[in-house]
Amino acid sequence: MTSPLTRAERIAALHQAAKERILVLDGSWGVMIQRRGLSEADFRADRFVAANGYDEREQMKGNNDILCITRPDVIADLHDQYFAAGADISETNTFSGTTIAQEDYALDAQAVWDINLEGAKLARAAADRWTEKEPHKPRFAAGSIGPLNKMLSMSSDVNDPGARSVTFDQVYAAYRHQVKALNEGGVDLYLIETITDTLNCKAAIKAIKDLEDEGLEPLPIWISGTITDRSGRTLSGQTAEAFWNSVRHAKPFAVGFNCALGADLMRPFIAELSRVADTLVAAYPNAGLP
Repeated sequence: MTSPLTRAERIAALHQAAKERILVLDGSWGVMIQRRGLSEADFRADRFVAANGYDEREQMKGNNDILCITRPDVIADLHDQYFAAGADISETNTFSGTTIAQEDYALDAQAVWDINLEGAKLARAAADRWTEKEPHKPRFAAGSIGPLNKMLSMSSDVNDPGARSVTFDQVYAAYRHQVKALNEGGVDLYLIETITDTLNCKAAIKAIKDLEDEGLEPLPIWISGTITDRSGRTLSGQTAEAFWNSVRHAKPFAVGFNCALGADLMRPFIAELSRVADTLVAAYPNAGLP
């Protein structure tokens, strides 16, 4: 299906909608996928099998991102469910869609590219279906860029404060790879989310900005950190104000916090962010353990 709006028109509609009302994001993807009771065969399909060089003794089940490739029907249905429930924005099923995070499942760069490209196409198609169905309420696809299982700001060895399991250049390259695929797949904005380490986030921002300088179509950036406890700090130790000052150079479309604390406990930190930030503020707190 041809998109009812051009990308420039969609981005303009996103900015206009944000001026008029509170925009609603989708909900918990992990919980919804768990409810499907998918098997190892669902996750592998015909691609991630021994004949293609994958070790079938290792579990692929739980790697929700590959469902963009192996069970696109499930992912498309979840987008539709969230849009039907009233969401304005649905994010791609690519939370762990980096070469670094997917090392846990021994996926190569091509597989990771396909996860992001197909994930973006699924979100794009669903947003277009609902925009065509309800033109008064355009829907948007956000490219989910999640945290890594390796951090730049914190040691990977309790006995060596300077130890790191990854370099800035490696993190930058992983995010650059993901951003290019999400853009090509047709997302309307990037959502750098559940940020535990602001330096990792800055690598993602740099990847986006460098690609724009090289000619990639610019998209709005939504940046969302996560507060780990009632101290109001991220895992890498920043307060809400420090977090904002570290990322404000990106001139984000929106900034906020997600996950971690529930709504009541997160409220004062969202208020603090709202006090200092000169852009839209977003919140999608944890509703409770699955």
